[in-house]
Amino acid sequence: MNEHDEPRFDAAAFLMRAGLGRRVVRLEPRQPFFSQGEPADSIFYLQKGRAKITVISHAGKEATLTLLSAGDFIGEEALAAAPGLRLATATTTSECTALKIERQEMIRAMHEEHDFSDMILKFLLARSMRIQADLVDQLFNSSEKRLARILLLMAEFGKPGESETFIPPITQETLADMIGTTRSRVSFFMNRFRKLGFIEYNGRIKVHKSLLNVILHDHLPDEDTETPHESGRPEE
Repeated sequence: MNEHDEPRFDAAAFLMRAGLGRRVVRLEPRQPFFSQGEPADSIFYLQKGRAKITVISHAGKEATLTLLSAGDFIGEEALAAAPGLRLATATTTSECTALKIERQEMIRAMHEEHDFSDMILKFLLARSMRIQADLVDQLFNSSEKRLARILLLMAEFGKPGESETFIPPITQETLADMIGTTRSRVSFFMNRFRKLGFIEYNGRIKVHKSLLNVILHDHLPDEDTETPHESGRPEE
């Protein structure tokens, strides 16, 4: 290597180790990374574990927006030109290890390291596409299909590598919030999926790839899955 050569920036190492403007944090289940309304002054890179993003309305009602897993960034709104307040709350759903990166250090690395900024851009585009897919899902799909999609996403079917057939612990209330229905309907669909052999659960939920049938086909065997309340959020 001649005197003009510089070591190549290692994005993976940058995101896995503490350094100037960044430190490793470890959180227990149900601990917040940050809360809605706090200053958006840092970004987290989730190295290990699972988390969720929630929002709370003025009336105090909480809704779960999305679930996160290792390899995701949390709080990327801090990269905005004019940093403001957190629009949502990020909370762990399992033991988590994450790299907390100060906003200025993140911006510096993106400006100076093109490979790193390319990686962040790809992540942001993927996140945007996921949000659009979630919106389409809410607008056009039945609550049964929305539940199937969430379970498949949690099991990481469709991602490179081996999928995790056992999904992290999650309550039926949280699933109901995410798909816009009631806990009783989630319970009904979960029992139906189990009877059809799409999932198993005995303490933990195991998802089979055959659950894709719910996404790919409009009609399934047995009774009609819709009710008069399926337009919008049904009543108990």
